[in-house]
Amino acid sequence: MILATTKVEDFDRFLKIFSTKGAEKRKQHGSKGCTVFRDPVESDRVWALFDWDEKGWQSFVTDPEVPPIMKEAGHLGKPQVAMLGGKCSA
Repeated sequence: MILATTKVEDFDRFLKIFSTKGAEKRKQHGSKGCTVFRDPVESDRVWALFDWDEKGWQSFVTDPEVPPIMKEAGHLGKPQVAMLGGKCSA
């Protein structure tokens, strides 16, 4: 699992591209799916929880076809990956 955050120009535009072109490209790099959250404080920030391994993520972020897709989706910067702080059961 990978948790990432980014800021976007327009959430609806972002989600439209993220769930189509972006999803197709992520699938090519082994992503099994994603859940998107809107930040409750920053209206232009989104959080995405990916079912993805580190190798697939690295392959995706170095793919030269990814930046134009991100630009079309309205990303305002590069997504930042959150560092795992720990795991707990129940």
